[in-house]
Amino acid sequence: MLRSLVGSEMCIRDRWYQRRVHGDNRKFERRQIIQIEMSQTREENVFMSKITEQTERFEDMIEYIKKIANAESELTIEERNLLSVAYKNTVGSRRSAWRALTSIEQKEEAKGGSHLPLIRTYKKKVEEELSKYCQEIIRLLDERLIKQAVKAEGKVFFLKMKADYYRYICEYATADLHSKSSQSALEAYKAASDIANTELKTTDPIRLGLALNFSVFHYEVMNDPQKACQLAKKAFDEAIADIEQLEDDKYKDSTTIMQLIRDNLTLWTSEMGDAPEEGDN
Repeated sequence: MLRSLVGSEMCIRDRWYQRRVHGDNRKFERRQIIQIEMSQTREENVFMSKITEQTERFEDMIEYIKKIANAESELTIEERNLLSVAYKNTVGSRRSAWRALTSIEQKEEAKGGSHLPLIRTYKKKVEEELSKYCQEIIRLLDERLIKQAVKAEGKVFFLKMKADYYRYICEYATADLHSKSSQSALEAYKAASDIANTELKTTDPIRLGLALNFSVFHYEVMNDPQKACQLAKKAFDEAIADIEQLEDDKYKDSTTIMQLIRDNLTLWTSEMGDAPEEGDN
């Protein structure tokens, strides 16, 4: 009896010791990881941003690129694009999920299904995640990136980005939040356009991308298809007129965006019952 009690006591002490040692080791390992991440250089954070992009770990990608974005210096073109990819994919997957859930919700509502509360609860969760990431990048743009941008190209890029994420909020927001977000998006798009129209070439892919997204904003958020078509057509016509000035390294990006603008114009004008004749711009 005594041996079994002593044996039990020793087992308890052994388990306690193992937990203590392994627990301390795990804490030490976690501290090491945190210290390594904090001490990473800018180049190492860029490298890890690329690794997480390749492995489609976009939430992790955000954490690495934020360390660079929170530095005092202006982002390079490569870093700027990595930032865009990280948030676009993180938010994009949730935008797709929200649209799918909205469709499912409508079908469930139409048939009077009993699962409607479950769908709406999960949809609310997705909306909260969308708000988290959209507000996070908007705050980063307002507090650092827009202020740090020196060149017109960078300013337009970041102002457009700010407007885009307010536009994404408008997709699911209602009432006062929708109104405030649409106004903020409009102001940012206008500010970006003022700079782009005076300081960037008509064929510049950033200027064309701005025109594309600003026209989509007018069509989808402001419910103003006429304004959307006017803006898109102006950007397309101006770029076509200056197509000979298009630089070789920007040719693919610019022509791809021009085709998207053209596709939207064709769709929107046909929906308005005013499709352009074949061959028209």
